[in-house]
Amino acid sequence: MALSVNPSDLLRQLLLSSVMSTLAFILPAQAQDAAQMNLQRALLSAGMHQIDTQLALTQEQRQIGLMFRKEMPQHEGMLFVFEQAAVQCFWMKNTVLPLTAAFVADDGSIVNLADMKPQTTDSHCSAKPVRYVLEMNQGWFAKKGIKAGSKLQGMPFQAQR
Repeated sequence: MALSVNPSDLLRQLLLSSVMSTLAFILPAQAQDAAQMNLQRALLSAGMHQIDTQLALTQEQRQIGLMFRKEMPQHEGMLFVFEQAAVQCFWMKNTVLPLTAAFVADDGSIVNLADMKPQTTDSHCSAKPVRYVLEMNQGWFAKKGIKAGSKLQGMPFQAQR
């Protein structure tokens, strides 16, 4: 027994299937990006410079980080907060912004800085165990004269004084 298929119905089904497949890839990225835009915030300072940070507190928030972002204001950054100090390593897969990571000790001291190239899987690690990593637009730290040994102030570093 042969089945008769209307060519326009077949084309409609193929088109619908193609659209659904495309949406399956686009929507998760948009959902991740939107979820990361509404993170808790904290105000930090580096000397006289104010930094409005988004806080990545959960494992999921830390895994997504600044992926898929197309821009970030110069005075903003993302502070990754880990439960315990460890050697922290970051990469830039699915991240299109060039960033610098500051690996930060509990007292707010910057242990080391790493410039990170967008869309790479190169690993950038802290020189010693840390609980905090602050990502800023690449060049921000250098323009402000902030380097290893400089201190950040604000929550969560206030409790460490």
